[in-house]
Amino acid sequence: MMVSNCSLVPTKKEVSITTKALERTIIQPVMPREIDLKEPYWYVVSDKNIDEFLARIEKDQGQIVFFAMSVPDYELMAYNMQELKRYINELKEVVVYYRKVTVPQPSEEEKKERKISAGIKNPLKESE
Repeated sequence: MMVSNCSLVPTKKEVSITTKALERTIIQPVMPREIDLKEPYWYVVSDKNIDEFLARIEKDQGQIVFFAMSVPDYELMAYNMQELKRYINELKEVVVYYRKVTVPQPSEEEKKERKISAGIKNPLKESE
């Protein structure tokens, strides 16, 4: 007994390759809520008003604790805050850019319908 398979009969199969563009739906993340900053109260204390300041703080707060900062350190803190603001604004621009390029663009027909429905005269239509 002899066992054989289809390889004895040569056949050619045609393979067709097609490219199909797939439209991806990219989910846009929800933008974070805006920041809610609280404003601290700053005391300017010098040797002329330190006694009054100490009495007021002890009366209002019950104890005296200081967080001191020199003028150059305050300027450094102000610079750092500006750097944070710049960085956040640049990140926001990146997010807005990617949101624009990943949201599906309306077709030409949809654009025309929007213009007409918005009350804008369609320049492609002849005036009546």
